[in-house]
Amino acid sequence: MELKFRVAARIAKPVEEVYEAVADPEKLSCYFTTGGAKGRLETGQVVSWEFHDFPGAFPVTVVEAVPNKRIVLEWKAHEGGETDPDYNTTVTMTFAALEDGRTLVEIAEEGWRETPEGLTGSYGNCMGWSQMLCALKAWAEYGINLREGMYK
Repeated sequence: MELKFRVAARIAKPVEEVYEAVADPEKLSCYFTTGGAKGRLETGQVVSWEFHDFPGAFPVTVVEAVPNKRIVLEWKAHEGGETDPDYNTTVTMTFAALEDGRTLVEIAEEGWRETPEGLTGSYGNCMGWSQMLCALKAWAEYGINLREGMYK
């Protein structure tokens, strides 16, 4: 069984604004990367994300960034154990303008090894990306940071 998932949310903002909330490190740091983000999500860039719940900087490789359409990232797999294996997973974010002015954001991640540890890692990241979409919605629509104080 291939380990992968897809989560989605509708954000009541135009696609350009929602895309920028993800691609711009200052904006991303307002609601998601609780320890901060460094570097804009642009094709070929390696950026850094930090989270209070997982201390230390995570390098994130931007495989592709198509403004207002798609961002494809690769980062080191996390399997939930004390040590993580040496392979990457792929995250694909898509942004679609809806007729009512909202934006549909879908996030898919794949590439874990088909092991119990890989399954644990995929479940953890599915929870994380679901939280990211909820936090994006709250911040973009209402200026609320849902993750503030959640982990530290």
